[in-house]
Amino acid sequence: MSERNDGGTNALDQARIWVKAGDGGNGALSFRREKFVPRGGPDGGDGGRGGSVYLRADASIGTLLEFSHKRHFKAARGGHGSGGKKHGKTGEDLHIRVPPGTVVSTDDGRVVADLQRPGDEVMVGRAGRGGLGNVHFATSTNQAPRVAQKGEPGEERWLRLELKSIADVGLVGHPNAGKSSLLAALTAATPKVGDYPFTTLSPNLGVAEREDLAFVVADIPGLIGGAHLGVGLGHQFLRHVERARVLVHVVDASAPDPDAAYREVRDELQLYNPALAEKPELIALNKVDLPAVRARVGEILASIAVAGPNRRAIAVSAHTLAGVPKLVETIVETLTALPPRPESLAQSIKVYRLHEAPDEDGFVIDREGADFRVRGKRVERVVAMTDLQNPDAVEMLQRTLKKLGVFQELEKAGIQSGHTVHIGTAELEWE
Repeated sequence: MSERNDGGTNALDQARIWVKAGDGGNGALSFRREKFVPRGGPDGGDGGRGGSVYLRADASIGTLLEFSHKRHFKAARGGHGSGGKKHGKTGEDLHIRVPPGTVVSTDDGRVVADLQRPGDEVMVGRAGRGGLGNVHFATSTNQAPRVAQKGEPGEERWLRLELKSIADVGLVGHPNAGKSSLLAALTAATPKVGDYPFTTLSPNLGVAEREDLAFVVADIPGLIGGAHLGVGLGHQFLRHVERARVLVHVVDASAPDPDAAYREVRDELQLYNPALAEKPELIALNKVDLPAVRARVGEILASIAVAGPNRRAIAVSAHTLAGVPKLVETIVETLTALPPRPESLAQSIKVYRLHEAPDEDGFVIDREGADFRVRGKRVERVVAMTDLQNPDAVEMLQRTLKKLGVFQELEKAGIQSGHTVHIGTAELEWE
């Protein structure tokens, strides 16, 4: 059976990872001190920005298996500023490679990116800003500021990755129907082939070429009754069928009831997603080279009730290649009759944005028992970048929060002396 990681998801086509962008470097609190220079003044440099975290689709990656071994990813933090107005080094961005066809979603189920093509990418962790050095806080009334900002923490979050193969044609059918053998006959793929259940433990892809047209074929692991409920391996891989434009039902002609086998697989697809039943489909009656089958091919084809113009049955042998050219020709005819994909591979690379433009200055106040919590992007950033052990920095923070209207709203919410105010990870006592 296929491997599973400690998050309980299939290691080949599902994963859950934690990403952490780099924190910004701290600004420097420094004063210029040189001999014979009576008024050196502040010269603390700024901290460097941390590194951001990106997911990028890479054609050289085929599964999500590596994420079962490594699930935590952290970008480099920015360097600290120093005296002489020297800025800290910018942290290096982290690019995590994933297979094309990876859908990225947050833990609450919100899909944030669909990395369909090689080169598609999404920023999943925004780097923290570098803190300002004390040179920025000098004024006419405070020419020797003893205040410098801490670096802003980088974003961190858990993400779910789900691989949905990008294929024009999906081969579906019972285990041992001959899908892997037919894939090898149609394309240059060399999947493992064996005479035992669940030979294929992950979708295999191959490219078939005919004159000026090439199409991608996916061998979807065997489906059995109850697959849409999680029986067998089918439930883990049914998602790979969703993107196929044409379905080819591979039916074992030597089975006791080929028609029933075809109907069972089709019913499972429809129960999983009714839209799958509307896709154009072909029926490849495989193993017609067997002596026991050869004499009754016509009878078997007649027994498979094929209704509708988009369903055609073709007798083939993946072993002798009999009927395979006709199957390829029929697939090409079916594909060319369909409209092009909405996301054409000829289009430019798509770069996704995880973040919507937030209201920087907006904030909300919630009660948490006897305490209060202030939530807001700018408010949380200001507190996170303040050195709460520095009285001058705390005094400046209070002026900023008052300017933003936080104090007024807390008073309206009924805060009293001695109550605790939570802002980000900081706990402040109201006086």
